[in-house]
Amino acid sequence: MTIKEIQEELIDEFAMFDDWMQKYEYMIDLGKTLPLIDAEKKTDDKLIKGCQSKVWLNSEMQEDKIVFTADSDAIITKGIIAIMIRVFSHQTPDAIVAANTDFIAEIGLQEHLSPTRANGLVSMVKQMKLYAIAYQATNK
Repeated sequence: MTIKEIQEELIDEFAMFDDWMQKYEYMIDLGKTLPLIDAEKKTDDKLIKGCQSKVWLNSEMQEDKIVFTADSDAIITKGIIAIMIRVFSHQTPDAIVAANTDFIAEIGLQEHLSPTRANGLVSMVKQMKLYAIAYQATNK
């Protein structure tokens, strides 16, 4: 699936819920499906700067695609990073760098998060794109 197709799928999934309490519960459920980072990779250099909660993010190239794993010490944040991993994992560096993230506004995520969580979301996207840029540079 392309990034755009995954984003459309997420927009449809979030549209099924009537209120934000249901959407938060869904995010928590998504967090339970998060591909977890190996314990030995939960190091300070894998922490995303700008998140109030601790969020570790790892990336690895598998063939020509980036595979992300992560973990967080907060359940909502775990759900947020799970959404971003679903969108960006198993995609090429070029696709990640070029990706638009308007779907975040379309599902209403940023406006329903606390300011610190919204900043953390921006930091997550930024870090994932930085990993993709680094892979682009090493593969050219």
